[in-house]
Amino acid sequence: MTVMRSSPYKVILQRTGSSLRKTTSGNVFYRLFYRGPSMAAKKAAQGQKKEEGGYRHTVNLPKTTFGMRANALAREPEIQKMWDEHQVFKRVVDKNDGGNFVLHDGPPYANGVLHIGHALNKILKDFINRYKLLQKYKVHFVPGWDCHGLPIELKVLQSLDQDARKDLTSLNLRAMAAKFAKETVKAQMSYFQRFGVWADWNNPYLTLDPEYEAAQIEVFGEMALKGYIYRDRKPVHWSPSSRTALAEAELEYHEHHVSRSIYALFKIVTAPSTNDGSLEEFFPDLCLAIWTTTPWTIPANAAVAVNARLEYAVVEAKLLSEDVPTSAGNEKRRLGNVLKEQKKPFLIVALDLVPTLETKWGIKLNIKKTLFGSDLENCRYVHPINNTECPVVVGGDYITTESGTGLVHTAPGHGQEDYVTWLKYGPKKLGSLYSPVDDDGKFTEEAGQFSGLDVLGDGNIAVVKYLDEKMSLLMEELYEHKYPYDWRTKKPTIFRATEQWFASLEGFRKAAMDAIGHVKWIPAQAENRISAMISSRSDWCISRQRTWGLPIPVFYHVTSKEPLMNKETIDHVKSIIAEKGSDAWYYMTVKDLLPEKYRSKASEYEKGTDTMDVWFDSGSSWAAVLGKRDSLSFPADLYLEGTDQHRGWFQSSLLTSIATKGRAPYSSVLTHGFVLDEKRNKMSKFLGNVVNPLDVIEGGQDQKEASGYGADILRLWVSSVDYTDDVTIGPNILRQMSDIYRKLRGTLRYLLSNLHDWDVENAVSYHELPMIDQHALFQLENVVKNMREGYESYQFYKIFQIIQRFVTVDLSNFYFDVAKDRLYVGGTASFTRRSCQTVLAAHLLSLTRVIAPILPHLAEDVWQHLPFKYTTEDGSVAKFVFEAKWPALNDKWLEFPAEEIDFWGKVLELRTEVNKVLEVARSEKLIGSSLEAKVYLHTSDVSLASRLIEMCPASNDADNLHRILLTSQVEVVSSLGNELVETIQHSGEYLVGEDRVWIGVSRAEGSKCERCWNYSTQVGSFVEHPTLCSRCFNVVADTQLMPPMAAVPI
Repeated sequence: MTVMRSSPYKVILQRTGSSLRKTTSGNVFYRLFYRGPSMAAKKAAQGQKKEEGGYRHTVNLPKTTFGMRANALAREPEIQKMWDEHQVFKRVVDKNDGGNFVLHDGPPYANGVLHIGHALNKILKDFINRYKLLQKYKVHFVPGWDCHGLPIELKVLQSLDQDARKDLTSLNLRAMAAKFAKETVKAQMSYFQRFGVWADWNNPYLTLDPEYEAAQIEVFGEMALKGYIYRDRKPVHWSPSSRTALAEAELEYHEHHVSRSIYALFKIVTAPSTNDGSLEEFFPDLCLAIWTTTPWTIPANAAVAVNARLEYAVVEAKLLSEDVPTSAGNEKRRLGNVLKEQKKPFLIVALDLVPTLETKWGIKLNIKKTLFGSDLENCRYVHPINNTECPVVVGGDYITTESGTGLVHTAPGHGQEDYVTWLKYGPKKLGSLYSPVDDDGKFTEEAGQFSGLDVLGDGNIAVVKYLDEKMSLLMEELYEHKYPYDWRTKKPTIFRATEQWFASLEGFRKAAMDAIGHVKWIPAQAENRISAMISSRSDWCISRQRTWGLPIPVFYHVTSKEPLMNKETIDHVKSIIAEKGSDAWYYMTVKDLLPEKYRSKASEYEKGTDTMDVWFDSGSSWAAVLGKRDSLSFPADLYLEGTDQHRGWFQSSLLTSIATKGRAPYSSVLTHGFVLDEKRNKMSKFLGNVVNPLDVIEGGQDQKEASGYGADILRLWVSSVDYTDDVTIGPNILRQMSDIYRKLRGTLRYLLSNLHDWDVENAVSYHELPMIDQHALFQLENVVKNMREGYESYQFYKIFQIIQRFVTVDLSNFYFDVAKDRLYVGGTASFTRRSCQTVLAAHLLSLTRVIAPILPHLAEDVWQHLPFKYTTEDGSVAKFVFEAKWPALNDKWLEFPAEEIDFWGKVLELRTEVNKVLEVARSEKLIGSSLEAKVYLHTSDVSLASRLIEMCPASNDADNLHRILLTSQVEVVSSLGNELVETIQHSGEYLVGEDRVWIGVSRAEGSKCERCWNYSTQVGSFVEHPTLCSRCFNVVADTQLMPPMAAVPI
């Protein structure tokens, strides 16, 4: 016999009618559903007399200590502390008996505070790792940080005054940089932990650690010994603001950069005979017309390139007007002095561009002769600045008629395509590789009169002015286009020939392309993106002219400058760095750094000063982390980073791995987009639209204006977005997430509070459950199955949609609504209550676990409030939610018959249509609560009518149709006689599935039961309890000898 305690509450169960059921979402539904019954009970208990013999002690009101408010700012840190104290992550991994799962962490840069993009990235990783834990995998997640490079070096330099910088040694700078990086790592780590991310925080990998640096040297050495690393002088992206070479991944392209472009003339002095005659008839006034957006490179001009297959024209220029017509305004264009002269030169331009150039220059171009580009090869012209003779050469397919003149000014020291052309013809014909620009982006003394001028500033202006004075300028024009900027200093870069170390792709490009095809790319189009990049990229410049980085282990002969680098020297330096760190390169002598074999000649060598590209640092992480730690394995199961990493970490990791191991370092790669504000604008401090993830969690400085939501709300947002594209976040979105979270928390609280007296021994076997309960388990199992598919495919937004609909519609608006009657007033130990609790327990255990990867704090909070113990398959008690594992597939629940699925779908539709008629009856004052109504149903579908009749009443009270419709009575009529129709005040015909159903509503028959509020003709039939219906009479009779049980309001 169940022991009961006294309660101060008057027995009362308030129904809110169809206004409650009608609402499918929003705060109205939320308040009514979760607060209505208990609030009504409290008010009734306070406002009514405590009459002797009241029935309050017979009502099973829900009770739980699990709060409706998350109190996340306090509760989440408590839960995280509990996880740490009990080493739950390690504990779960150690217990799991599945295979290993390695998601290799791409290292964020240790140079500042985290932004919302970091939160998106790390939380996505945590979703996957936590799901894999539930699937019994041994998850190994080692967080990492990129600690070398220019941004950190600049941070240190910016913190010093001029005098301090002058006295700064390389070792002091490196020490300060290392300290800054480590402090940043510590701060960023605390952020990630507050996000609820599980990782091996005590053993992260840092690219500045000696063991990491040694592994990186090993990768470099293997590539060098295979012939993939070489030193050469050729044009590279150079940042004057950073004074170093840059890789493609270190650039960002500004769409609206404005260059000072020019159309210039190079006068031809000799020309070979063409198939249809000589060009000499146009001498001495025949000129090549070129176009360039970099006038500062004209001093380094070595040739003019043409496309051999393009058709060119010799044109005579005729000025139409003094001003150049332009829709944008003449202030953007200026004619050169040469076009203002009485005698105009003959010009060679691409034939297809003649009409375009006429319009642009505002002159008439009369075609005098046509010829192919191949006919122009070996013409010679006078250099417009140094007066030397230069050749016309045949370039590549990069010469088109899309813009310019069809002739390309070629400066091999300042352009990749120009350099390729230089290689084709050689220095004998085009001279040495000339680049008269220094590290600061200023002309050197080689540039003569332009020496000392900034090539992107005064130097550009001076060159244009000189060309105009020498009658070599056709037009100057401001030109807006995409241009590469240094991603760190946000300033424009240049192409400049310097001595650098390169990694050649030619030896393994095909292997890299093949490997890409064996990797799973998510989304699939990412494969095309990285394939295009690898197939077209030039050799990788891996050297940098900075102090804070891993030195390239090379020695140079003092006299010849020949590099010394072989297996012995590399292995020796690696062993030193593994023990002492890379600072040893700076404080040890050449003699000590060289192996014994070379020490006698140490005085003939000096140490190199270049450091490695930071992308080589992070691109070696597979070797330094996956290849060196016992718990990890190569290749990684998954890499996950932003879409920009196709040209960054994904690519550098692939290239180093293919070059040394012959295979990709990852089996799968997942990419996500960038985070924008709610209006899809890029976030910036200037616009004031930056969303700080810590502010989302903890709140801003003004807690009234920006209170904290906690980590789970941030994580719920991450689950809600389709990360394969750019995603948005802002105040409105976060408020929506908060509302959805509260509904989910309310659902879990409902489950907990109605299982306060539950014991697994009370469970009802599946085949004995009412059909409504079997249908609920079928829906639950489908949800679990579909959510698993969502996790497996990394489509978290689908999980978000599934759980949102299931909680709001399937559970809250239907099953929970109907279940309250049998849970509260059906009798403590009644079959219908126990069957309902059986279903609720299944929902609680399943839902808590399937949401745990996304909302771990909520799931753990629920788990710690379970009113019963959960035992795992091995017989142990799961003290923490992640010890409970993923819910096992229950095929029995999924075998719910197809005809029953169809029928219960119709029942749900019928309930919706009945509510519409009830609402009309309520508005006409016929009824108040839906329990004051009797519903009449008629359908010509015999099968549907038969099933509905079976439910009036059903074999068990839970399947009774009037309980499901939340009315006091339901009658299924076989025909619609005039008398019946006339007596029903409110009715209508509705479509349920493909069946038409007539629905009528009248006042319920009988009197209102004091205990359950249902109307019944049996009320008044029982002498001992004249105000009760038969069901309540039986419940009360069974509990008369029991002590009263307290109801704890929720």
